[in-house]
Amino acid sequence: MKIINKQNFFATGCVIFTMLVLGKLALEFLIQGLFENYQQNLVMMFLLSFLATFVLSQHYRFQKYPLLLVIAGQYMLLIAFVLFITWLSGRAEPLHEDACRDMFLSFTIPYFIGVVIYYGAVFHEIGRANRTLQELKSYRKERGEEEGQKDDSEKGTDRERE
Repeated sequence: MKIINKQNFFATGCVIFTMLVLGKLALEFLIQGLFENYQQNLVMMFLLSFLATFVLSQHYRFQKYPLLLVIAGQYMLLIAFVLFITWLSGRAEPLHEDACRDMFLSFTIPYFIGVVIYYGAVFHEIGRANRTLQELKSYRKERGEEEGQKDDSEKGTDRERE
């Protein structure tokens, strides 16, 4: 059995790369005892990516709301977190005067690219599921079955229960 295949090759590569980078950062910290700016930036990018992925993955909980409202809410939650972390970092060490603007742009642009890709994939899957459902309905119609009618195997289980 193949564990890595065409469908998960890219995702597997990304996970392995991330694990290697985080391991390298941890090893550098343990050996050198320093946590430099580039290390902090990489860890922050990982945390923000992880948080953004988690927030996007929760969209199904808000299906009763308009999609644009859900996207705006997700973005507002995440950008508030980004700006809060930037503000908090400014309390620990001095930041550049444009740090908030730079963090806003550095997060917003990739996030909206990710949103377009993510929701595009969601709508693609919904379209594929709808096509499959239509094919199933047309197949059942060709066989002369009614939509509410149970097939023979379901009838047998109902009789056994009685």
